[in-house]
Amino acid sequence: MTAAIPYVVAGTSIMQYQQQGAIGKYNQAANNRAAEVLDGQATQIEQKAEFDVAQFNKSYQRVKGETRVALAKSGVQVGSGSAYNIALSNALEAKLQENLIRYNSQVAAANKREEASFARIKGSMARQSAKLAQIGTIASAGTTLLTMGGGSNPQSTTYTQANYNFAGSR
Repeated sequence: MTAAIPYVVAGTSIMQYQQQGAIGKYNQAANNRAAEVLDGQATQIEQKAEFDVAQFNKSYQRVKGETRVALAKSGVQVGSGSAYNIALSNALEAKLQENLIRYNSQVAAANKREEASFARIKGSMARQSAKLAQIGTIASAGTTLLTMGGGSNPQSTTYTQANYNFAGSR
């Protein structure tokens, strides 16, 4: 029975090593999928901004026409004086609103893309963490097998200067 113990240790270590690798890959893939979703949301935000600008321009053209009709009905000459100032003010306000819609969508889309970038980084970190765990598993299994086989225990070995031949000391 004692002869089988090293094989059990090796077998369980190999299974643990494989599981750690699989978990790391899964976590990385999950974070990459989350990043793709966030990138898609950023694109949707940009597309919605274009729709919102088109809707705003449609409303602006309607208001612009209604204002012209109202001014014409009141007998004001369109294109001069107060009518011109009102039209200019409305055009400037429309351009400001359009720019505001675009700016807000760009900020929101940039935030989503930044979240996507962090998700990718988190996925890479999960994969690297799994690789470190795998190294720990192999090191632990190796230490266990060495101590079982009568080898030295690295934790109980004391190293002194006499164990090393330093280049400067002869």
